[in-house]
Amino acid sequence: MRRIIALAALATLLAMAALWWTGGFNALAHWAAGQQRGFQNSIASGLRATRGGDVAAFWTVLLASFAYGVVHAAGPGHGKIVIGGYGLAREVPMLRLSLIALAASLGQAVTAAAVVYAGIMLLGLGREALVGVTEDIMAPASYGAIALIGLWLIWRGLRHARQETAPSGEAICNHCGHAHGPSVAQVQQAGNLRDALLLIGGIAMRPCTGALFVLVITWHMGIGGVGVLGAFAMAFGTGLVTIATGLAATGLRAGLLGGLAGSPRLAQAAAVAELTAGLVVVTLASGLLMRAL
Repeated sequence: MRRIIALAALATLLAMAALWWTGGFNALAHWAAGQQRGFQNSIASGLRATRGGDVAAFWTVLLASFAYGVVHAAGPGHGKIVIGGYGLAREVPMLRLSLIALAASLGQAVTAAAVVYAGIMLLGLGREALVGVTEDIMAPASYGAIALIGLWLIWRGLRHARQETAPSGEAICNHCGHAHGPSVAQVQQAGNLRDALLLIGGIAMRPCTGALFVLVITWHMGIGGVGVLGAFAMAFGTGLVTIATGLAATGLRAGLLGGLAGSPRLAQAAAVAELTAGLVVVTLASGLLMRAL
C-alpha cells in the first residue's frame, strides 16, 4: 500500500510539474474565470425571479452559488496554497485538516458579509468601492499573512532539521545531553489550536469577490437573507475543493515518507518536507502579493 501511495504521489508531482511548464495553470484560471461569469449571470437572473416569489429560483440561486464556489476554487487560490502546504508540511489527521479547510472557507463568507453590511450601513459604500477595499487592502494583507505562514514553516523545518531526537521523543542537547525543552511531539500537540487559527485567519481574511457581488445585489433588492445563504453556499463549494487539496497533500506526504517508517531518517525527511512546503507557500504567496500591489 505504501508503494502505491508513493507512486501516486510521484505521479501527482509529475502532473503538476507538467501543468506548470506547459502553462496549464493559466489555461485553468481562464477556464474558471469564464465559468464564474456564466454562474454570475445565472445567479443574477435567479435572484430577480426569487424576488418575484419563485421558490424554485431560490434553490437555483443556491445551486449556482455552490457551483460558482467550486469553479472559483478550481483556479489558483490562496486557500489551497495554505491548506495544501500545511498538509504536506505536517502530519495532520485528515479529518482535522478537512475541518480547518471548511472553517476557513466559511470564514470567507463571514468576512464578506461583515465587509458588505458594514460598508453599506456604516460607510454607504457601493459595490465597486467594496470590491476595491477587498482587492486593494484585504487581499494583499491576506497574501502577506500567508507568506508569513510559509516563513513560519521554513523556520520550523530548519529547527527540526537541527534537532536530534532521543528514543523517548525529547529533544536532547548535543553538548550536555539533557533536554532543555518540550519534544517535537509535545510542541505539535500544544500548537494544534494555534496552527488552526493561523490557517483559518490567513485564508478568511480575504473574502470571495463573488460573495460580495451576491451580498450587495441582494441588499439592494431587499432580499439580504438570500444573499447571505448564497455566500455560504459559495463557501461550501470552495471548501469542497480546498478539502480535496488538503487530503491530496496529506496523501502525498504519506507516500513520500511512508517508506521511511521506523527509519532514523524519518525525522530528517519530515523536516525537509516542512521546509519544502514552506518554500512553496512563500513563493506562491509572494507572487500573489506582488500581483496585488
